Amino acid sequence: MGPDNEINEFLPLREVVFLTLRKAILKGELQPGERLMEIALAGRLGVSRTPVREAIRMLEHEGLVVMKPRRGAQVAKITEQELNDVLEVRKSLEILAAYKACERMTEEDMKAMREAGAEFRKLAVNPRCDLTALTEADVAFHDTIYRGTQNRRLNQILANLREQMYRFRFEYLKDASIRESLVSEHEEIMRAVAARDGELAAGLIGEHIDNQQKVIHASIASMEGEN
Repeated sequence: MGPDNEINEFLPLREVVFLTLRKAILKGELQPGERLMEIALAGRLGVSRTPVREAIRMLEHEGLVVMKPRRGAQVAKITEQELNDVLEVRKSLEILAAYKACERMTEEDMKAMREAGAEFRKLAVNPRCDLTALTEADVAFHDTIYRGTQNRRLNQILANLREQMYRFRFEYLKDASIRESLVSEHEEIMRAVAARDGELAAGLIGEHIDNQQKVIHASIASMEGEN
């Protein structure tokens, strides 16, 4: 983990460290329950302890970090309530996006969706695929549908939610046994969107998110059982 090259270099250092650590948590590079040691993080990021300390406070305010007595800062664990809250909002917005995409997608948008679906399939069937790349491919597939709505405000809201979804996507895609069914779900959604069948596309996306919720619920229950 190092400072993210995509982050604006003119931001205050505490903001750069905050965004770098936030991304590492959301993408699973820093695991739930992992201790955040100021000295070690400062060394890895090439900064002093002060911006790291400030960034950790900001992460605590966001709920991504918790302070534990005698143990200091830790990455917050994924909870069922957090999962339910995020997926409840995501499901409603993606159902809306499905309807609007079916009405408004251009042929160029359709082509981008098919290409993104093919890229996800290629990675998903590879048992040695990089989990980060697979997660990014899943994001890219859904993004093509969002863009097809031609609704800038909806895209902005979904982009914000995308960040909060990273932790859950990683947890979901860790399970190699579900990847084949996930590919099938994507292909069914693509066929419905290509046919401009909003009712079918919305129903399939709703089921797609419900299935994700069930798998992650099981994963959370398993983690709690181990503790």
